[in-house]
Amino acid sequence: MKNHRSGYTLVELLIVLTIAGMMTTMALPSFQDHVIRTQVTEALNLAQMAMKGVEQHYHLKAGFPLDNASAGLPKAEKIIGNFVTSVNIRDGGIDVTLGNRINKHAENKIISIRPAIVKDEPAVPIAWVCGYASVPNGMTAIGANNTSILKRHLPMNCTY
Repeated sequence: MKNHRSGYTLVELLIVLTIAGMMTTMALPSFQDHVIRTQVTEALNLAQMAMKGVEQHYHLKAGFPLDNASAGLPKAEKIIGNFVTSVNIRDGGIDVTLGNRINKHAENKIISIRPAIVKDEPAVPIAWVCGYASVPNGMTAIGANNTSILKRHLPMNCTY
């Protein structure tokens, strides 16, 4: 009678585990970036409230609000959410500060959302420029871009 051995050798198992470990190591940063982008997208939804306040101020007073109070909004630290610790209007631009339950690699980072207008043509609607996105040709962005989050953590409309 022959003695047949079935199964894998220790070396074969170690090779499989090594390959699986390497694949996991390569995939983890990509997955983490995806999670942060999803959280940032949800955080930007909270800025809609501030964007409406800025637009209303612009249409009523033909200028941009200097701060939250002049836009008719609560104090910056009162506008909070799952991934946001404040939404602050500065000279017409909006700064969203990330925090609370957001991934630690995006914590305390800022995303700026700036209104872009056609000078001397108030009838033209405001275009919003998010993060590192470029200002549309013929328009001027209002406020400073204080964005500090990594470009790869932003949704596509905030990068180009």
